[in-house]
Amino acid sequence: MTSAIARLNDYGQSPWYDNLARRLLTGGGLAQLVSDDGIRGVTSNPTILDKAIDGGEGYDDQLKECARQGLSIEDTYWAVVVDDIVAATKVLEPVHTAADGGDGFVSVEVSPELAHDTHGTIAAAKSLFARVNRPNVLIKIPATLEGIPAIEEAVASGIRVNVTLIFSLARHELVIEAYLKGLERFAASGGDLSTIASVASFFVSRVDTETDRRLPEGHELRGKAAVANAKLAYQLFEERFTGPRWEALAAKGARLQRPLWASTSTKNPAYPSTLYVDELIGPNTVNTLAPASIDALHRGDGHQRPGTVTENVEEALRVIRSLGDAGVDFDDVTDTLEREGVDSFSDSFHDALNTIEKRRADLTS
Repeated sequence: MTSAIARLNDYGQSPWYDNLARRLLTGGGLAQLVSDDGIRGVTSNPTILDKAIDGGEGYDDQLKECARQGLSIEDTYWAVVVDDIVAATKVLEPVHTAADGGDGFVSVEVSPELAHDTHGTIAAAKSLFARVNRPNVLIKIPATLEGIPAIEEAVASGIRVNVTLIFSLARHELVIEAYLKGLERFAASGGDLSTIASVASFFVSRVDTETDRRLPEGHELRGKAAVANAKLAYQLFEERFTGPRWEALAAKGARLQRPLWASTSTKNPAYPSTLYVDELIGPNTVNTLAPASIDALHRGDGHQRPGTVTENVEEALRVIRSLGDAGVDFDDVTDTLEREGVDSFSDSFHDALNTIEKRRADLTS
């Protein structure tokens, strides 16, 4: 029987695993997800690394070696991260090869401290891309206003990019434009567009969490904004990646910047456990699945079927337009989520550094 996760591939959606720690690599867990469940990519973040290091899950020897070499805590963090990313890209390499370079990616983010620093982000993206030096790595850059020109410059420099922390359609449009401009510049410089890949990570469940907080209990719009927002983002994707401008780039080997549905675990237990999977299935999309979503799909939760992301688009428009009538400023919702997302990423980064420092001290004392 085909796994419910693997079946997403049949519907044109690529399932990625939103989890990366050393035990998953050394214990064969990631390889099993690839072979049994059709997982075709991985995203990483400092929160997962923080928990794994704190629990002593496979990092102690490297932490001691970094201490022996006199590496700083932050340099130790990057040494650990790069080793994990390189190992994961090797597991996903057969997927990448089979997809002719169009999938099988592992994402790693630049320092969250640079979210509002365009030049710093560009420098960090170039450095991290060169350091990992793998054909299936994506560098995560946040879609802040300062991140938009960094995205364009990264793509123009031949860097594959996972644009993260997208919450609004307006910001998604800027991200797409930055990608297209980057491709045009790369082509003009003689670059091979077929070597570039990108995803636009559109965050989902947090939109319901923040919108629901602003709506009265029992309001008919509760639990509807996130899916509606994502469906409209998919419509924008389809509109922008058609027509003469895109066709000229595609003729040179350019790949679509696929929408990636991020934060798709259900936060409200009153909602179906696979709500943000079932409603957002469609061609040329990615869904990043956290362990809780993997477990839910293994249990047989939900009703996965093709093309749901293109269904009820008029209703999605109505939902977003009706939020204002309900007293919800949706622009403020997405602005708040971006601000909190940047802060959360930064906090997780510092938590990981603090955990490394404490663990390393315990190991070397």
